[in-house]
Amino acid sequence: MTPDEYCQHKAARSGSSFYYAFLFVPPQRRKAITALYAFCREVDDIVDEVSEASVARMKLTWWRGQVEQMFHGTPDHPVAVALQPHLQAYGLKAPLFHAIIEGMEMDLDQFRYANWAALQKYCWHAAGVVGELSARIFGFTDERTLQYAETLGLAFQLTNIIRDVGDDARRGRIYLPGDEMAEHGVQVDDILDGRYAEGFEPLMRLQTQRARELYRMALLALPEADRRAQRPGLMMASIYATLLDEIERDHWRVLEKRIALTPIRKFWLAWRVWVGGGRRLIHSRTA
Repeated sequence: MTPDEYCQHKAARSGSSFYYAFLFVPPQRRKAITALYAFCREVDDIVDEVSEASVARMKLTWWRGQVEQMFHGTPDHPVAVALQPHLQAYGLKAPLFHAIIEGMEMDLDQFRYANWAALQKYCWHAAGVVGELSARIFGFTDERTLQYAETLGLAFQLTNIIRDVGDDARRGRIYLPGDEMAEHGVQVDDILDGRYAEGFEPLMRLQTQRARELYRMALLALPEADRRAQRPGLMMASIYATLLDEIERDHWRVLEKRIALTPIRKFWLAWRVWVGGGRRLIHSRTA
């Protein structure tokens, strides 16, 4: 299996919404974005699958070394090997890869967030940086496009947090602002025990409104000149915004189940944005 095939297998196996957007990207850029996604999956899987924090930390340190090897030497891991040819071509910078790893390290040290400012910092490391790297791969002519992509990454991450409250709680993690939980009378034990407190739905409505505002801000920031090149990100925005609507329609019953869209629906949403030249985004709430 070649490094590119390894990355493709990693992306396809995940079933992520991102994979459906990648299908529409030209071949060379598709290789680059698939390798970037595989990198994110590799470091994220360490935190999710390695139970001993010290071992996970060592593995993440090893990946820091792989990043340095990508830029200054010969990396060993197939994902790093697959990424290396694209670094200079798309202006991908080492500090951005290190920032992603730092976000994974935050998951080893922090299981609660006091407020939105603290959670937003985590979201930037986990997804805002990935948004910028992705935008560079898709292509841009205006620096404002990088701000669009970073904000869109925050929106994606917050949507994931809303969807995964139950899954995260079963790992002992709560990615909801502590001050807003307190304001709505939602206790830590309510979340960890899968119990719907009276204020849970209003709390989740607040997070959903924040996510939609981030989508709105991102789309407003995208320069017209780069809209066509950035269609893959807009495809993902369409998919994630639809997911957010589905979660709301189900009244945020996320403690006991994980709400998801079917593969065919994801593909249809992605295709609709592609043929619309990046102009047809669903739901006026987010556009």
